Amino acid sequence: MLFEKNDRILFIGDSIGDYDRWRPKGESADGWGTSYVADVAQMLQSTYPEYRLRIMNVCTSGDQTRDLLARWDEDVMKNQPDWVCMMIGINDVWRIYDCPDRPEMGVGIEEYEKNLEKMIADTLPHVKGMVLMTPYFMELNKEDSMRKTMDLYGAVVKKLGEKHGILTIDTQKMWDDFFIKGDLHPHAVCWDMIHPNTVGRKVLMRTFLKAVGYEW
Repeated sequence: MLFEKNDRILFIGDSIGDYDRWRPKGESADGWGTSYVADVAQMLQSTYPEYRLRIMNVCTSGDQTRDLLARWDEDVMKNQPDWVCMMIGINDVWRIYDCPDRPEMGVGIEEYEKNLEKMIADTLPHVKGMVLMTPYFMELNKEDSMRKTMDLYGAVVKKLGEKHGILTIDTQKMWDDFFIKGDLHPHAVCWDMIHPNTVGRKVLMRTFLKAVGYEW
């Protein structure tokens, strides 16, 4: 498995990882909240109790890369993680579409890449590694305008992951494969095609655990 004994694993991102996690930092079975982060943490600690993994959740609903960059030192570096797991970008794109009269609310793709690059470059020298997860939109129609834009932002994550040698999880492909396999509409696991229900969160959990070499 990717993680080793006594590793400190920190998850950072937006509402997909928040789900009522404790403030200022979500730790322990009660503090992780109810997102896929909590599911991952529970599985890791229940399967590998001898590892004494310390798992921290600092995901915050509504955040964009701008917000993560602003709180990076406080919420990431000061916690001295061994591993940083990050999924961010949904709100960078979403605000472009749900706030068309306020273009400054969205984060353009050039700024998005610049923000990610800085967070990665500032972090890698101080950690064992990072895990990146692409943003997603649960829309199977690849010609949908928001889906097309989200795919471009996901491509940025994959490009930076390859550039820096970082494990990168394609969550958009994960959803596409899941819905096609089950012949399901996205509403089967999500009311707004963004925030997964308990079943959808298990899909994220299984995909993350498989990527890091969890032994089922």
